[in-house]
Amino acid sequence: MKIVSAHEGVVPISSSMRNAFIDFSAMDCSILALVSDVVIDGQPVVGYGFNSNGRYSAGEILRRRILPRLTEADPEALRAEDGQLSPSKAWDLMMRNEKPGGHGERSVAVGVVDMALHDLVSKIAGVPLYRWLSDQYGDGQPDSSVFVYAAGGYYAPGKGLRELQDEMRGFLDAGYHVVKMKIGGADLADDLSRIEAVLEVLGGDGSRLAVDVNGKFDLATALEYGRAIEPYGLFWYEEVGDPLDYALNATLCEHYRHPIATGENLFSLQDARNLIRHGGMRADRDYIQVDPALSYGLIEYLRIQDMLAQHGWSSRRCIPHGGHQFSLHIAAALKLGGNESYPGEFQPTGGFADNVVVANSRASLGDQPGIGFEAKANFYRVLRDLHR
Repeated sequence: MKIVSAHEGVVPISSSMRNAFIDFSAMDCSILALVSDVVIDGQPVVGYGFNSNGRYSAGEILRRRILPRLTEADPEALRAEDGQLSPSKAWDLMMRNEKPGGHGERSVAVGVVDMALHDLVSKIAGVPLYRWLSDQYGDGQPDSSVFVYAAGGYYAPGKGLRELQDEMRGFLDAGYHVVKMKIGGADLADDLSRIEAVLEVLGGDGSRLAVDVNGKFDLATALEYGRAIEPYGLFWYEEVGDPLDYALNATLCEHYRHPIATGENLFSLQDARNLIRHGGMRADRDYIQVDPALSYGLIEYLRIQDMLAQHGWSSRRCIPHGGHQFSLHIAAALKLGGNESYPGEFQPTGGFADNVVVANSRASLGDQPGIGFEAKANFYRVLRDLHR
């Protein structure tokens, strides 16, 4: 098989909400359709990809560097030994003549294409992506369901404690047992009031609430908040300082005894390795949140998993950022600890397929071939229009 054409576009996912560091008033997202020459039921098989929220579209890099290397390549250079498309070989071609370091938006662009390639190969194989991945990279017996938590609790105009509580009740009604909220965008006293309002909804159980700082705090503030929230026994204290300030993270780990989570803004194997080497992370309690869609795709994520295993980390300590269907498949196939979920934000890209049911904070995947974008109606209409 070969890739006949590539169609790249941008979709807005903007809103009036904000976290401690940025607002989402101009947030957008790259989307991609890779059309193959394989025909099933009279239609060419198409692989779709997009980038996670929190990073802007990477269209310029896709158009000028990444996609031309893929579409202009000899089809034989993209094939595995069995003659099928090889996402790994495609990854090597996309990264040709790219110097090491300088990740960020380049890793986003490659991640978009990697997602589309994996959607494509699993559709051609006629199986859901998680089954294809488990057979290729796992033990052939994927998890039947995945732990998911509902992320929300953003700051927004007119959103007070009552509105925050109503949002969290909605998550519980939708089948989630664990929820997450933003902190660091107000002063400590206000944030503690917000935390306590959510804990009231959760029956006072801090182990069901995660809080996310989005990298805002310096060390003094990180420690101050840590002392204040430690009595709550929260599910985790997330991305407290700059993602590359490993010393801050290590010091925090020395003082805060409950779980810490970070990694969503680390976009390469080397960045993740430095976190494990220098960030003080504790393999018995902390969580790694690297998002495959933002960090060069699944091919690089597999390398990160190998590195973590070499350092004594279980895959169950990994819960990817992003709340999207791609990492949900990866979580089931590689037996990760779970996956983020955005039940109401970042539409049309946010959330899972329409037929995914969440019960007691676990999501089960269906049997539709590929990632399942076709079962996410509002988003599929956008993706389909790319190549019509």
